[in-house]
Amino acid sequence: MKESEQNQEPEVKKTRYSDEELEEFRAIILKKLEKARSDLKLLTEALSNEDEHGTNDTSPTFKVLEEGYQVLSKEENGKLAARQQKFINNLESALIRIENKTYGICRATGKLIAKERLRIVPHATLSIEAKLQQGSNV
Repeated sequence: MKESEQNQEPEVKKTRYSDEELEEFRAIILKKLEKARSDLKLLTEALSNEDEHGTNDTSPTFKVLEEGYQVLSKEENGKLAARQQKFINNLESALIRIENKTYGICRATGKLIAKERLRIVPHATLSIEAKLQQGSNV
């Protein structure tokens, strides 16, 4: 490690993010949560949509193809909706960690997760270091 890189390390290691930093993350999470809920609503509406897309008066062959596509599409939408719900749950859990002031602490190492990572993946519970180590253990 270069000497200039060593000087960038703070002498006192932070054990948690400040209240101001937590508020920044809360805003990011709330924005992502709003979009995720909106996306989930669209997916569930698509799943429950009984509209036949005007295929009643078309040829029987086309109708069979259309129905096959709808089954596949519903299956894909179902998977997407489940993933979206899991994402929402993870974001909501992150909000709870902010309330508890435990947000941004790696559950494997106990060290702070980099701000850059949390800005991109605000529901992260593992640092990059721990995530990479988890991947090599599989």
